[in-house]
Formats: sequence, structure tokens, C-alpha cells
Amino acid sequence: MFKKLFITAVCLVPAAAYAFDGKVSFDNKGSLSAIVEQAAAGEAEALPVPETGKTGVKEWTVMVFVNAKNNLEQYGLKDVNEMEMIGSSDQVNVVAELGRISGYYSGEGDWKGSRRYLVQKDDNTSAVTSPVLMEIPKSDMGNWEYLAGFVEWSKARFPAKHYALIIWNHGSGWNKDFAFEASKGISYDDETHTHITTPQLAQLLQRTGKMDILSMDACLMQMIEVAYEVKDGADYVVASEETEPGDGYTYNTMLEPLVKDPFMGAANFSRVMVDAFTNHYQSIGQGATQSSIRTAGLDGFRARLDGLVDALVAANDLAVAKAAKTKTQSFYYSSNKDVYHFARLVAETTSAPEVSAAAKDLLSFMDAEVVTHNRAYGSRYANAFGLAAYMPSYYSSAYDGLAWARDSKWDDFIKWAK
Repeated sequence: MFKKLFITAVCLVPAAAYAFDGKVSFDNKGSLSAIVEQAAAGEAEALPVPETGKTGVKEWTVMVFVNAKNNLEQYGLKDVNEMEMIGSSDQVNVVAELGRISGYYSGEGDWKGSRRYLVQKDDNTSAVTSPVLMEIPKSDMGNWEYLAGFVEWSKARFPAKHYALIIWNHGSGWNKDFAFEASKGISYDDETHTHITTPQLAQLLQRTGKMDILSMDACLMQMIEVAYEVKDGADYVVASEETEPGDGYTYNTMLEPLVKDPFMGAANFSRVMVDAFTNHYQSIGQGATQSSIRTAGLDGFRARLDGLVDALVAANDLAVAKAAKTKTQSFYYSSNKDVYHFARLVAETTSAPEVSAAAKDLLSFMDAEVVTHNRAYGSRYANAFGLAAYMPSYYSSAYDGLAWARDSKWDDFIKWAK
């Protein structure tokens, strides 16, 4: 969660898991694999997984990677406590890794490093009480391979028919190469000074296997540049076009419907995620955005957006394109703009029939096939329709490294309409 830096306030094995015993070194080379290999080999102290009723493959495993190794530490503990208000059930595993760092929040024992939990229901809202299944004194939560290790550990020990991965932290969209934008991505670890870039999210999912839902409890991540990068690794992407308030998701109101109806599919659970988030901030009068994107529609989206670019260029409709871009709903970064609003403005202002037709075709397709659920609360977000894109006044060469830039004509449009 970039959270505006508080301007706005974030192999099947037996039923056993592992606790870190302090013998694994965590240096710069091979440290992650050493931890994973030692745990997998059973060399670490084994702890039984707490009983939750039904054993074996459940309907859902929800994995929450809570990287609070930064100024969001207190919010991370709060959110794991929210998860404990619901906990795991006989059909739903709620698995969390929580990371902490020195210098921010001293509550709840002021321990440091990372702990992994199978989240259990309790009535204590001021302390995390779920048993610790693994403790890693030195973790690199800004390393995509480390996150992959958490996912692989979770899937091996808590298998399910459906998987949701939630990445909790600061977020800032896709990766760019200008000095002041060098750190764009997600999951910032202030101890190791690392973060996960957009292309690395794709690597993560290629390694760990497809998710039913990839959700990012972080700011500014619902961009076509991000969603397209991970489209082959997740059926749905849930995230925010805008910055998120420091509290981020309300995990109790998100998890309760799933535990009550564990047989719901990914489409419905993604809607629950969107509503749980937006309902909370609407109830306290705070502006917020959240949406669910169906990745199966992104190839069709690309084809139709390419068609709109072709029509604009063929009609020499540069003035219309520039004016629409200027007026389009923007977010914390002014270059992040809502795609749907842009296309609607083009359709409303162009005098070229072929441009209007292409824009309307894109709008219809987005409604039917791409944005499955969108909630935007607050007058500032009246034209936030669920998916942002990069629309700058300059072109960054780092954009060339994205799958979206390689496959679409949007990079050509940026250069043409800058």
C-alpha cells in the first residue's frame, strides 16, 4: 500500500509445518533456497498444524502476504487480527505471512522478521494468537522468489480446489526507469531495500501455478500494464486504481461471506472482495476505488484498444485524442488515467464515424468481458470505471519491457499523443 504515505490516513505432505530453528544462514546467495530446502527436508523443528475440522483438500486457500516491514507495520498486525475474527474453517484455509521491522511499531511483543500462520478464529482483537507455523528471523519480502516460496509452502501444506493470493504492502503500479520513479512496483521491504516489479509478478505466477484470484491490497495496482502482465497466471485481478487508505482491506468482512459459502466461485469471491473494501470506506465517508478484472477478456480488450488507436491515427484525430487524455479521470499519479473514461470522451467528441465506432466497441467489450465489478466512492472518482492505463506527457523507455507494450499498440499511442 503506497497509502499516500499516510496523506490519506496501505508436494503434498502430512499435516505438519515447520518452525525456523535459527540454523539457516540468510546471506545474499542461496539463502531463500536454503530455507525452503531445509523446511521441505524436515530439518527444522516440526509443529502440528492446528485442527480445523475437515482435513485434506479444501475448497479455498486464501494466502495473505503481509509485508509490514515498513511504515505500515501497525496496520499489518491489525489486519491479521481482522483475519482472526473469522479464521480458517473446515472448507477454507486462511494462511498468512506477517513480516515486521525495527523502528516503527513496538506492540505485540515487538518481534522482528517473519512469521507464518494458519489463521485461527479468536475473540482477541488486540493480539495475534494463531499458532506460529514457521518463523524466519531474516526475510526478504521484497524478493519475488521469497514470495514464491511462501506460496509454494502454503499450497503444499494447505491444498485446495481454489487459490487466492493477496499481496499486502505499498504499491505504485508498473515499473519505470526515471530516477524519481525507479521504485515502482509492490511489496517494499525497508530492511532489504527490495521490491517486486510488475514483470516479476508474472515470474511469480509462472513458478507457483495459476491463481483463481490475485488481489493486491496496495495502492495504484489496477492498471492494464499490471493486469496484462499476470493474465496467464490469475483468472481475476482485484485491486485499486487509486491509492488505498492506510487500513487497506477489511479482512473480517471479506472472509466472512467466503467461510459462510465456501463453494462460491472466483467471480463471486472477487465481487465480495470489492464490496467489502468499498462498503467500509463508504460507511466512514472516505473516498476509495476497487475493482475486479477478468483476465480472460484482456486479449479481446487489447485488440479493441488497438483498433481505437488505429482509427484515431487513420483519421488524424490527434486533437481529439489529446483533449480526451487531458480530461480523463486521473489518480495519485497524474499519468495514471481511467481507460473507460478516455474511450467515452473520445466517442463523445470525435466527428470521425470510424473512431466513434471503435471507441464504443471498446466500451461495450469492457462492460461485458473485462471489468466484472467496480466500486468507486467519492465525487473525486465519479469517472473511475475500474481499469487505469499509463497516459503520460513523455515516454519512458522502461515501458518497452512490459508485455503490454510488446503486444499492444498503446506504446505507439503514447508517443503519438504525448
